[in-house]
Amino acid sequence: MRTLDLIGTAVSNTFRSKTRTILTILAIFVGAFTLTLTNGLGTGINAYIDDTVSGVGASDTMTVTKTAESTAGFASTDSGPTEYNPDSVTSAQPGPPGATVVALGPDDLSALGDVDGVLDVQATKSITADYIEGGDGSKYVVSVGSLVAGQAVNVLAGSEPDDSSADLQLALPASYVEPLGFSSDDDAVGQTVTIQVTDATRTPHLIEATISGVAEESIASPTGSAIVPNDALTDQLFETQNIGVPADQVERYAQATVWFSPDATDEQISDLKTNLADAGYTGTTVADQLGTIKTVIDGIVLVLNAFAVIALLAASFGIVNTLLMSVQERTREIGLMKAMGMGSGRVFGLFSLEAAFIGFLGSAIGAVGAILAGTAISTALSGSLLADLPGLDLIAFDPLSIGAVILIVMLIAFLAGTLPAARAAKADPVESLRYE
Repeated sequence: MRTLDLIGTAVSNTFRSKTRTILTILAIFVGAFTLTLTNGLGTGINAYIDDTVSGVGASDTMTVTKTAESTAGFASTDSGPTEYNPDSVTSAQPGPPGATVVALGPDDLSALGDVDGVLDVQATKSITADYIEGGDGSKYVVSVGSLVAGQAVNVLAGSEPDDSSADLQLALPASYVEPLGFSSDDDAVGQTVTIQVTDATRTPHLIEATISGVAEESIASPTGSAIVPNDALTDQLFETQNIGVPADQVERYAQATVWFSPDATDEQISDLKTNLADAGYTGTTVADQLGTIKTVIDGIVLVLNAFAVIALLAASFGIVNTLLMSVQERTREIGLMKAMGMGSGRVFGLFSLEAAFIGFLGSAIGAVGAILAGTAISTALSGSLLADLPGLDLIAFDPLSIGAVILIVMLIAFLAGTLPAARAAKADPVESLRYE
């Protein structure tokens, strides 16, 4: 029997017992559906992060803080309360409430510039605003973000703040447009808002700035939902905030940004981190920060995939049962085929192909069902719960991943079919022809 004839016979034999085969396919469908859907979830979220970060830029920068001897700013049950350090300042990074880091001063900035691999250093100016006020007098609490050279703001309307301009400009988060009294993103562009900051003497100051653009908010945005000022506005806010602060205390920064070669390899970046650590500093790249997010997402997807694999393993027992019963029912047929000269290898291949075809049907139907369901769910969520994250397809599908799922399921089905196929291949033709 030729190979094509063998495949055709295996396909036609699959539905000789339609009810039993359909139930087995449905069991495989559940596992393939779940596996495809969870992979689509991971693909969608990771693609969204990658797309957002590609717009953020600044892949040749590293955020640097001064390494403390212990976790500063809060008490530890193991080591007791943290000793007071007059050089500590409030951390600019997410962490426990009130967390602090050791401040960077002019000497530290100079030392960072001397570290092997560092091309440039820029201190990050931390600014705390009281509120932002719209033209209608509405006031809302707001945080002030900062960008480094090479980073970008994804704007929905208008343009990024111009750092080369002497005008005070800012990018307004999309969530602030309506509360501040603007009818749309386009309407907000060019309008004036007022920011209040309080100096060291507890005197409030009002600073007016022009909205250059409305910023898109995302989980991977470099500034989150904070306003993004240009250099002129940043300097104005920082100088106003430090009115009354002793001159030797003004240049104290929670963190700084260092630049390294854009062509640096992973090994060179690792060496730079080591050099910074030896000098008493800790460096973190954008990739490091996103790596944590992706690790969590991949971990969740892996757990969900484990449940799908369990469902597939359960379905594999259904394949074994289906084919064992098929071998028993076709004992005389097997004996006749072998008596007519069909080799044991061909008999084994016939039943193995039947198992693989059942796996193909279940996985293909499961994949199609997952694509339809995932697309519908993603579309529905994009217009409701995820409306504040434009550009996010929660569940996206990669053709290569779908193909891999189908092949994996077919392999599982093939392996499940080896036992009944081996039994059929070992059947004695004389005894099989006598079977009633």
